[in-house]
Amino acid sequence: FLNHFWLVCACTPVDRDAPAAQRAQLDAKGWLKRKPESPASVLDGPPQFVAGEFTQDGYALTTAYPRYQPSRVPPAQGGDPRFAGSAGYTLPPQTLKTIGDTLSAKGVSWAWYSGAWNLALKDSMQDPGAKRRIIYNNEDGSPYFVAHHQPFNYFARFAPGSSDREQHLKDYTDLVAAIDRGDVPQVAFYKPQGTYNEHPGNTDVLSGDIHIAGLIGKIKASALWPSTAIIVTYDENGGFWDHVPPPAGDRWGPGSRVPAIIVSPYARRGYVDHTQYDTTSIIKFITLRFGLESLPGVRPSAGDLTAAFDFGQ
Repeated sequence: FLNHFWLVCACTPVDRDAPAAQRAQLDAKGWLKRKPESPASVLDGPPQFVAGEFTQDGYALTTAYPRYQPSRVPPAQGGDPRFAGSAGYTLPPQTLKTIGDTLSAKGVSWAWYSGAWNLALKDSMQDPGAKRRIIYNNEDGSPYFVAHHQPFNYFARFAPGSSDREQHLKDYTDLVAAIDRGDVPQVAFYKPQGTYNEHPGNTDVLSGDIHIAGLIGKIKASALWPSTAIIVTYDENGGFWDHVPPPAGDRWGPGSRVPAIIVSPYARRGYVDHTQYDTTSIIKFITLRFGLESLPGVRPSAGDLTAAFDFGQ
């Protein structure tokens, strides 16, 4: 959830009116307050906290759902089916600036493509009492659409009915068609459907590897390849432990390491880049390439990925 926001806005979503019961509670030492039944040692089980979905000042730390469909929260009975109803908590539409804003301001074409986006939209507009067949459903051969992996769907600029939503939020089939036509936007983000996202508990690693390898192969076989840079990365490290501690940072990170793979005619060959990067390095790279306004949350200490390229080859 949170890493997706940092990928597009270098920011943490906020609700200053977040429910008090979901805000973190601290003990006398300033640590998250544990429940009485929380194990004394992690060897006896994971710690259990009183609350922690939001910080005390309203920043969302764990999964919260969007007010726009597709969302885990269904529409209200008799209400506008494009919006989540009041049956569960949803984040208010966010207004902080995103990389989409800065790209649009510069006239750079871009889109966020998502696996099963169109199917999820249709699924979200069923009767509120109907079982969801696509959104968070991992049965019956469903693509398992994950609503909290769609960061732009949380922003007011991309509200249902807006031209920005129509222009920039797309389905995976639209990406495939754009590759075939040779007119992929200058910047394209792609989030696979849940059955290909390699998340523990959602799917397996091999299915995602096969899927993304097929997509990269399609791009390499197209006329787009000579001017393409692909960055394959992940929204978490896939486990609960890393023997290398994160570097000293700020309130939001950096966190545990995640892989990043550069695929491009200009990628340094046979090279492992040991520059310190974080998720905002992708924003930095895009900002540098197109001369965009910098987003304030991008960390000055993080690299901009250029060390992984050799543009002279």
